[in-house]
Amino acid sequence: MKKCLVALFLLSFSFSFAQGVDWIKEHYIKKDYRIEMRDGVKLFTSVYSPKDATKTYPILMVRTPYTVAPYGEENYPGSLGPMTPGEKFAREGFIFAFQDVRGKFMSEGEYVNMRPYIPNKKSNKDVDESSDTYDTIDWLVKNIKHNNGNVGIWGISYPGFYAAMSLLNSHPALKAVSPQAPISDWFVGDDMHHNGAFTLTMSFDFFKGFDQPRDSLTTKWKPGPQYASPDMYDFFLHLGPLTNANKKYFEGKLPFWNEMLKHGTYDEFWKSRCNLPYFKNTKPAVLIVGGWYDSEDFYGPLHIYQSIEQKNPENKTHIVIGPWSHGGWARTEGGSFGDFKFGGNTSEYYNKNILLPFFNYYLKGTGEMNLPEAMTFRTGSDIWVNYNEWPPKNVETTSLYFDKDQSLQWSKPAEKKNLYDEYLSDPNKPVPYTSKFHDSQQMYWRPYMDDDQRFAAVRPDVLVYETEPLDKDVTVSGPIKADLFVSTSGTDADWVVKLIDVYPDDAKNPDPNPDNVEMGGYQRLLRYEIMRGKFRNSYEKPEPFVPNKVAEVKINLNDIDHTFLKGHKIMVQVQSSFFPFFDRNPQKFVDIYSAKESDFQKAFNRVYFSEKYPSHIELNVLK
Repeated sequence: MKKCLVALFLLSFSFSFAQGVDWIKEHYIKKDYRIEMRDGVKLFTSVYSPKDATKTYPILMVRTPYTVAPYGEENYPGSLGPMTPGEKFAREGFIFAFQDVRGKFMSEGEYVNMRPYIPNKKSNKDVDESSDTYDTIDWLVKNIKHNNGNVGIWGISYPGFYAAMSLLNSHPALKAVSPQAPISDWFVGDDMHHNGAFTLTMSFDFFKGFDQPRDSLTTKWKPGPQYASPDMYDFFLHLGPLTNANKKYFEGKLPFWNEMLKHGTYDEFWKSRCNLPYFKNTKPAVLIVGGWYDSEDFYGPLHIYQSIEQKNPENKTHIVIGPWSHGGWARTEGGSFGDFKFGGNTSEYYNKNILLPFFNYYLKGTGEMNLPEAMTFRTGSDIWVNYNEWPPKNVETTSLYFDKDQSLQWSKPAEKKNLYDEYLSDPNKPVPYTSKFHDSQQMYWRPYMDDDQRFAAVRPDVLVYETEPLDKDVTVSGPIKADLFVSTSGTDADWVVKLIDVYPDDAKNPDPNPDNVEMGGYQRLLRYEIMRGKFRNSYEKPEPFVPNKVAEVKINLNDIDHTFLKGHKIMVQVQSSFFPFFDRNPQKFVDIYSAKESDFQKAFNRVYFSEKYPSHIELNVLK
């Protein structure tokens, strides 16, 4: 539990400790304030100002639910600003403001997860994260000495959500905002659910600490339940139905966990927390950051970017996507991920050439702004690529069709007979999401996002389809969509689709190779997604499957920018569990949050491929 909370704290501030406490103390002075909001609630804010008072400085702010520690004006952190080793924001000269959001740690008020935005406020009692940010900025620019009147906001993950919310009815002094791995929708695509499927390990391990109610203002995390279980797969399998979480561990003490499990469909509880409809009249410059290997909040960056672009076509909005896991651009060097090396420090490149120039230009008026509309690190060929728009338009939309003999074909099947592949899906023996044995008290095993999938391909409950070796490089850029024709002997089922790059048998191993990686035949996971089958037509109104009747299931796998090199093969795997990253589907049409052990049943699941039922995956191939 303690390790998880420390990770959250480090991620929220992205401290690299490169500058050092002594250097910060020598060059900055710290002051703590309780800034009053329009409804009278006071928010705790720590401000670090350069001691050199001969200049004016812009304010760079983070709003976080993960503490602004260290508390006390005599206590200083080891770093300031959103940087990994390399150029340092603190040496550039900013006024840094860190705020505990409403209801967390030393800030007054009630905490609300993903507090809904109120577009039409009628009184000072109508408060949200947008108004709290506005009021904070208004106070800072009027009361903090030597500020130049310009404010920037950044944040990663939950602080990225607060950064994004600052764009709604923004303060005139807010000139530049960088939402990094921001949350947009907790039911459809971020963190707690993907297409209605519950992220079991993430939700359990996050909320067991984060959801602990406080008794009063505090500077410390409240510990969650203590238990011993070194193996995540076995722990969550033995947990049984989700109702056992309260019976065995939480004792009904986690308010949001309890509320969440009352809302098993996309009702107003979840819809009100979605911020995508509200990015109108966006005025500050925006730099959205995401990672190809972000297992928590990759949906958010893509969709917030698209929402701003669609509603504000003239606004200066950019998106950067690199080869990083969640927040990896701020807490890792980005030179590798899992078994793959990228030939350079991608995090330092991003911080030095993208993030720092962005804030310097819009907050200080220094340097040049040469950022493209979109910038991605293209995996496979491992190069940075600039785009005039994202997703790119210079593509040819094509499909790879499932066919007999476990093949993927570039042409639609002409077979009249309704062929299919079938597997037995057993909720008591679910397909693991990784081959790694991992401690159940950790969030999840991050490197799984490009894991070798050979461990899954050999299972009888995983279908495998692949092309012949490619006769030329194929670069896939933009959204990926799967269109499956399926049936199940049950009344509900999950459908997981994985896109995989298969390396040639003669692929060379890394040199040196301390982990004994075998690259010949490596099945590199590029992108996957899950659809809880009952939501295939509507998140609001789930529908059961008619047993053994063919139904169409469409799945958006989010975006990609990857080159399948000549000689490699493209593979697609289909399965019905991804455990325990996602919870088990009982394969019976029930409210899974209140399901009983007796509701869980085996089911025979089929995927069809024929002229009538052409299951396929749709790709955008760069011309």
